[in-house]
Amino acid sequence: MGIGGISIWQLLIIALIIVLLFGTKKLRTLGSDLGGALKGFKQAVKDKDDDSEEDEPGQLNSEAMHNDAHTDAQADNKTKDK
Repeated sequence: MGIGGISIWQLLIIALIIVLLFGTKKLRTLGSDLGGALKGFKQAVKDKDDDSEEDEPGQLNSEAMHNDAHTDAQADNKTKDK
């Protein structure tokens, strides 16, 4: 038995029918377009990961500054209340 109960002969017959329906030129073009799309997707994901790693330290610093400013404002409010 082959993959999922489909024998190799059944897969070959299905492949032959697909080639007869679409032709080799169209299948070749479809394969290269699909490969290019996958390559572009992988590159975009890689670029996104690289950008997010570079942004993280800056985000942490801005968050720390915000927290410090918030703490200072709370301290000022407490001194005004006294």
